Parts: sequence; C-alpha cells; structure tokens
Amino acid sequence: MKKDERDILNGAMRKLPMMPIREMVIFPHMMTPFVVGRESSVRALEEALNGDRRIFLATQHDAAVDEPTRDDIYTVGVIGNIVQSVRMPDGNIKVLVEGVERARASEINDDDGFFVATVKTSNVELQSTQATEQLVARVHQLFEQYGKLQQSLNQEATAALRMDEPAKLADVIAANLPLAIEEKQQLLEVFDPEVRLSRIADTLDIAIEKLNMDRTIQSRVKRQMERAQKEYYLNEKIKAIQKELGRGEKSEFDELKKKVEEAGMTKEVQEKAMQELKKLEAMPPMSAESTVSRNYLDWLLAVPWKKRSKEIRSIETAQTVLNEDHYGLEKIKDRILEFLAVRQLVKNPKGSILCFVGPPGVGKTSLGMSIAKATGRKFVRMSLGGVRDEAEIRGHRRTYIGALPGQIIQSMKKAGTKNPVIMLDEIDKMASDFRGDPASALLEVLDPEQNHTFQDHYLDVEYDLSQVLFVATANVLHTIPGPLQDRMEILRLTGYTELEKLEIAKQYLVKKQVEATGLTAEQISFSDDALREIIRAYTRESGVRNLEREIGNICRKVARKVVGNDKHVETVTAESLSALLGVAKYRDSQVQEKSEIGLVTGLAWTEMGGSILQTEVQVLDGKGKMTATGQLGDVMQESAQAALTYIRSRSNSLGLPRDFYRNVDIHVHVPEGAIPKDGPSAGITLATALASALTKIEVRRDIAMTGEITLRGKVLPIGGLKEKLLAAHRAGIREAILPAENMRDIADLPDLIKNEMKLNWVEQMDEVLEIALVSRPLKLATETAEVLVTTAPIPIPAQNPAENIAHQ
Repeated sequence: MKKDERDILNGAMRKLPMMPIREMVIFPHMMTPFVVGRESSVRALEEALNGDRRIFLATQHDAAVDEPTRDDIYTVGVIGNIVQSVRMPDGNIKVLVEGVERARASEINDDDGFFVATVKTSNVELQSTQATEQLVARVHQLFEQYGKLQQSLNQEATAALRMDEPAKLADVIAANLPLAIEEKQQLLEVFDPEVRLSRIADTLDIAIEKLNMDRTIQSRVKRQMERAQKEYYLNEKIKAIQKELGRGEKSEFDELKKKVEEAGMTKEVQEKAMQELKKLEAMPPMSAESTVSRNYLDWLLAVPWKKRSKEIRSIETAQTVLNEDHYGLEKIKDRILEFLAVRQLVKNPKGSILCFVGPPGVGKTSLGMSIAKATGRKFVRMSLGGVRDEAEIRGHRRTYIGALPGQIIQSMKKAGTKNPVIMLDEIDKMASDFRGDPASALLEVLDPEQNHTFQDHYLDVEYDLSQVLFVATANVLHTIPGPLQDRMEILRLTGYTELEKLEIAKQYLVKKQVEATGLTAEQISFSDDALREIIRAYTRESGVRNLEREIGNICRKVARKVVGNDKHVETVTAESLSALLGVAKYRDSQVQEKSEIGLVTGLAWTEMGGSILQTEVQVLDGKGKMTATGQLGDVMQESAQAALTYIRSRSNSLGLPRDFYRNVDIHVHVPEGAIPKDGPSAGITLATALASALTKIEVRRDIAMTGEITLRGKVLPIGGLKEKLLAAHRAGIREAILPAENMRDIADLPDLIKNEMKLNWVEQMDEVLEIALVSRPLKLATETAEVLVTTAPIPIPAQNPAENIAHQ
C-alpha cells in the first residue's frame, strides 16, 4: 500500500463477511441485483443477513474459478447493504445490493466455510475549490455529450447529470460506462475522489472519440450504398426510356460484341469473350466486378489477333540497312541475311530466337532495332534487368486487385501486330526469389515448339507468339540458365579493333554527336589523328560508348564557343585534345618501362572484353610459405600451387637446389586488388613469374601470355582468345605466347592481330620460359623443346571459338 493511500484509508477497521463476485465490479451508490449460488457465498450472505446486513463484495481475478482462494480475489471492493433477498426454488438466492463505500481488505480469513475480511474505509472529504468545480463541470459536459452519442443510458446514469458531489458523480458514471472488468477495477481502487474524477474525464474523452469515429464510418457507408442504389435505379430507368423511344438499338454491349467478332480471335477465345460479355451485361454498371470484367474484355480486344506487318524480305534492302547502321559485325549480318533468305523460301516459317552476347557498347541493342527496320516489322524493347517476379512475364490472375497481363502481352499490345521484333534486353540480369523465377517463365516464351500456345495468367487463353522474332541481349552467358540458353541461338559480338573504332567514329559517331549538339559539318571537323588519339588516350573499352561520350564532350565545348562567336570554326587535332578533354586518362601503353625479375604481363577476359594484368612474384627468406594476394579466386590460387609444383619438379633444369622452397617464402600478387580475379588461364603467367623470381632472370617487358598449366608442364587451351589479344594490342604489346591447341581459333582473329602481332604457339612450359625469359637458366639449354612461331595465318579450317573456360 502506498503512503498517500495509507493517509486516505484512515477510517475505522471492521470485520465483515466477504463474498467473491464474478464478471462485475460494484461501485458505491450503485444498486445491483445478482444471484448467489456457491455454498460459501450463500453462507457469507446468511451471516450478513443475521447481522447488520452489511457484506464486503470483491471481484475475482478469473471468473472461471468456482472455488477461489484469497489470492484469486482483488483486495479492494465495496461494502454493500443487502436491500432485498429472495430464496429461489433451485436453492439459489437472488439479492439486491446497494454499494455503500469502497474499502480495502487488509486481512482475509476462512471462517466456517466462508470468507471474513478485515476492511478499512476512507473518510476523505473533498474540499470544494475552483479547480474541483471546473472538473465537475467538465465531466458533466463530457457525460452529456457521451449520452447524446450513446443513446442507451438508463435513468440512473442520466441522474448523474444532476449530481454535484465529485465522489458520487465519479462512481455513478464509472458504473455505467462500457469498460472492461480490469478497467473498472482500476477505477474502483482509486480512493482520492479528485483523481478518480479526472480519470473519468479522460475515459469519457476516449469513448466520445470512438463513438464519433463509428458514427462517421456508418454515415459514409450509408451514403455510398444510397449513391450506388440511386445510380442503379437511374441507369435502369434510362434504359427503359430509351427502349420505349426506340433509341437503344446500338448499345455499348452491341459495339463490344461487334469488336469481338471482328477481332480475328480463335474459336475458343471468342467463346470466352462472349461469355464474359454476357456476364458484363447482367452486372450493375457501378459494381467492382463490372470494372474487372470490362478491363478483361478491353485487354482481349487490344491484343493483335490477326493484324500483321507487311514483311520486307528483300536481302539487298536488309543488307543496305544493316551496313548503314553498323560497321563490321560481318558474322552477325550474315546470320540475319540467312534468316531472311529462309523466310523467302518457306511460306510460314517459325519465329527465331537470337541472343547477342558481348561486352557493353558493341551495338547489341541497336542491332535489334536494325533487324526490325530491315524486315519492316514493329520494334518493342523489353528490359529484363533486375526482374525477379515471374508475374512480370506471365501476368497476375484476375482475382488480384489491379491485376494486369505480363510484359510479353503488354509488348504485343504496344506493337499492335502479330509479328513484331521483341528485344529482351539484359536477359542475363534477371534474378529469382520467393516470388518465382522469371527465367523459367521465359522457357515457354522462347521455345518455338511451345510458344504458339503461350498462356498469360491474366488473359487465361492461348496466344500465338510463333510469328514473333525474339532478340535477346546479354553481357555474359554463365548467369543464364542452361535450358534457357538451349532455346536461343547464341551469336557472340567481340570487341572492336582500333581500326574498326576509327571507322565507326568517322562514319557514325561524329555525325550523330554533331547533330545532337546543334552544330554543322562546317563548324567542326575531326582529324583521323585526333580520333585515334581519343581511342588510345581517353577510352579503354571493347565497345564505343565512351568514345561517343568523349566526342560529345568535344562537340559541347565547341558549341559553347559558337554561341559566343557564330563565325567560329574548330578543327579538332591530336594536339588540341588536351585543351578540350584535359589530361589523357590512359597511357599509350601499359607495358613496363623495362624488363624486371618476377614481373609478367598476363592476358585476362572480363565481361567488358579483354584486359592485361601484371603478375608479380617476390621471393623472401622464410620457411616455405606461399602467399597469394589481389583477390584471387580459388581456381587461380590452385593454378599458383600447380605452377609452384611444376617449378619444383624442374628445379634441376632451372639451376635451383632441390630443397630451395624450404628456406624461402613466396608472395604472389596481382595488382588492382579491389577487382576479384579467377580462372585457370593465368597458369603459365604465374609459372613464368615464379621461375623468374627464383632464378633471378628478367622477363621480357614486350610480351604477354595466357594459358592453363598442368603439373607436368603441359599448356592447355583457354577461351576468349580474340578479346585477350585485342587487349594486348591496345596496350601496345606486339608479341604473345598462346596454347598450341588454340591455333584453331586463328580464323576468328581480325587481320589487325594476324598482321601486327607475333604469336608464339606452345605446348610445354619449357617453351614458354625459352621465349619469355631474357636469358636461359644455367641447365635449361639441353631440355628446351622446339618453339612454333607464326606471324601470319596458319591454314587450319575455321571452327567455332573455344568456350570461355578460362576467366582470369
């Protein structure tokens, strides 16, 4: 008991029979009838009736307990006066009790089958002050407002509006509020009348707010129902009037029916559309179901069922368009022309699915647009980057609010014809999560044997996609699932050579950027040397996107000068580039200034094309530990271990002691440590760097290499040969060491590489060391194999390039 409560409970202590009551809280000044049935309660009641008719009533914590103990009963209750009692035929006693005053039981004992409580009451008399009078007035006002909203108060409750005594007012209102048992008990346990009245005021505030909210919601619902009924009634009346006047012949439903009949749908789809139209006619126009049904019909009618683009099948026209839009890419152009040739010979050929794979900026997306232009078809681009929901492809079922068809059907609606070119851009960037796998949904779309019966979840009818030409683009293949790759014809686009970039810039990029900046050919011109310098010193890429960006930067700077002086004419030369573009971003060559020990130039393949990587090895005094740094992947670290094992096996040939590795620590590092690197194609690079560092013989600075190594020193083939050699050429390297088994890929190499680079084809690691090291190790001369060197094409039948099995 709190100290302040002890001050309030200063009345006399007395013993009274105690009766636990269930599911109610009795307040002072409250007349309450209830039935007494439990034996202990009947005994307590009889004891009170035999005395002064006073009994202590306290509420149980849990109403389900039939035989409560003293711990199951609240200690604060009310002393009641038994006004009337009547014994009923079933043995129970019906009583009417009036609450007299609240009291706290300080002690509860079990006396001959019933509880006897020692209780103490409060004798607090609240002094009438201005604050008290204001509080009473506020409670009167709130209770009057509550009574108007509730409209179900009894006479006893309305009598509270005429009470001025704070204690009695608080108790009467508390007894008549629809509160939970726990909340009423909390109010009963407040002995200070002023505090109790203040809580009553707060409770009334909350109750009034709830009642106002309920009334607002009911009013809104009623208005909406009345409006819907009114609109339905008026619509029906308008229909009846139009029918009487003979003006209802051509209704909206007749127009929809005509559109369905003329749409060219298949028999099954037309039947479904007619069924939906009949449902729509029977629905109230303003109902939610009516809107869903109408939207469904609109989508069925919006999708092209028979309209086709008139296809251009002239190979000459297509060749002209492709050559106008793109420079080079001869293999890709040949495949497109073959596709058109087949369409001339076959009356109803199936749609093709092409997939252009290559680094950014080589023209994959623009090729799709050129195909549409060359064939006279509509072109629709659909970006799949970041798509992770299967419903993006197949749509949502109509049961969902706001459901729509998938992107495939939406693209068909946008095209407006049955035979468009649909570009699936960035197909390698799709993901999957708990919502489904969009790549799996595309299996049906991109399968010529299945896509003539493609079924969107929203339309829920079969739709023919067999006449669509799908063109997908991707930067890499390893993120595309195997079954999806199997359904597409993969066409690889490799990076451009410097000569190709120069021609693309002269024929396309300069003209495009000059027009985009509002200049004319008379106001600005680029020399070949300037374009070549931009390619070498300001861009380092497989495509031409950054090249176009740098040309655009120059054009904007010139445009600013032209605005200041309309007679200004600019000729961009190699010497003026630093003033226009700033300091060169790249050096002409990334080759080292001089040959060094333990430093080798390797070749790597990336999603952006090819690149060169310097590999460093340092040998330190130690205990035989090898460390690899530079974010090397597991496969690359294994290549380093294999290279070291090879060096150990050839220690005698390399002039090294047999146990050389026991007394040294070897550190292998590939710079640009923020970039992850992996793959087996760095094998011979690592082995050469290790051999150089251990034998203290320098590695030639002007040579690059790539190839996988085995424990016995055999050099295995790698992938991405063209991209790697283009990267070496861009870096100014004119000699490379390559696996002999990659000679079959020489047909795919551009003439620039064949004519300007010296290619050394090797089968054994000993041959690599013979070429790469500046001088021979002491005992290597008697064990080197013959080296095959070529500077021109070798007459081997052309084959497909090797798969990218080696990514460094």
